Amino acid sequence: MKICIQLLLPVLIVLSTLARAEELEIRVNEYTDPNSRYIIGQLKNALARIDTKYKLTIMHENFTQARTNEEVKNQGLLNLCWTTSDPQIEQELRPIRIPILKGLLGYRILIINKKNQYKFSQVKTLDDLKQFTFGQGKTWTDTKILQANGFKVITTNKYPGLFHMVDGERFDAFPRGVNEPFGELAQRPDMPDLKVEDSILLVYRMPFYLFVSRDNPKLGNDIETGLNRAIADGSFDKIFYSEPNIKDVLDKANMKNRRIFNLTNPFLTKETPLDREELWFDPQKGP
Repeated sequence: MKICIQLLLPVLIVLSTLARAEELEIRVNEYTDPNSRYIIGQLKNALARIDTKYKLTIMHENFTQARTNEEVKNQGLLNLCWTTSDPQIEQELRPIRIPILKGLLGYRILIINKKNQYKFSQVKTLDDLKQFTFGQGKTWTDTKILQANGFKVITTNKYPGLFHMVDGERFDAFPRGVNEPFGELAQRPDMPDLKVEDSILLVYRMPFYLFVSRDNPKLGNDIETGLNRAIADGSFDKIFYSEPNIKDVLDKANMKNRRIFNLTNPFLTKETPLDREELWFDPQKGP
């Protein structure tokens, strides 16, 4: 018996080592990302609906979005990320074409200097709105969308500087996704003259996807399967509408009572799931 155990022990060690080596892992980064709690919740929900078992590792690295994308592309420290989609990133990474925020980033409300509210309250047409100047990040997809729709856009590389610029009236308005400006202004009590504009809603399709390496198709396919199952059984929407930040935003944004200006996004890829209405938030219907 002792001899048998001695003979089996190396085999068991090898099998245990192989099992650990084959353990599938998802490595994500949530450093200073206000969307991370919600997105990781949706990811866990999707993983619970597939057969493959994954170990989720959450990192806290001070990476830029470009560095994050590069790590995922090369399957380095990270192998999953999330960001706004555009044709370039869809070529470099494998998109999971489920808008994880239901397109909320494409519903834009404005940060303005409060003394200018009366000017925006008088806007009736898209041409009226195009008389204003808008501030955006130099490399943002939203910048290109606004420019393609005929808006005058002033850009900077420094995101914090945009708040100072609109506060100082270097431009008239700073468009933000509806889930962004309330928290941003709450973090800037030293800028009491800034406010969220009351009456205008810009709308365009802006998918915000999860991405994996193109060399890791199994991970992408598994997560996509899990997300689609979560959408089908209603748990995806349940998480979306029960997320405190999203609930708070939908209440504050008052989208149903805003004047809607529909814009085109010429930078969508042909694979964007525009025909799947269940994937996109409808501001006129709400939850």
